Amino acid sequence: MRKMKKGDDVIVIAGKDKGERGTVLRIVDAEHVLVEGRNKVKKHQRPNPMKGVTGGIIEKEMPLHVSNVALFNPATKKGDRVGIKVLENGRRVRFFKSNGEVVDA
Repeated sequence: MRKMKKGDDVIVIAGKDKGERGTVLRIVDAEHVLVEGRNKVKKHQRPNPMKGVTGGIIEKEMPLHVSNVALFNPATKKGDRVGIKVLENGRRVRFFKSNGEVVDA
């Protein structure tokens, strides 16, 4: 089980977008996540008439390392660390380290 999932609400805790909130769009690999509207870069794109792509400067989101984002805890209104524990019925769930509240109900 991963500590971050697609659709999670996260806060960026390091980098140029520090303190900003966003939603995880996708998990790129084991250590990188793509956050909606965060870590935007300008890319110079060449036109490709065969694919119908116009040229110019486009803005796109780049992946962030998972160590630079924290899961948003609605109870404390801050970013929080996440742990994984096994319930009595054998189900694995994520929980916030600060207050022990289960993330996925």
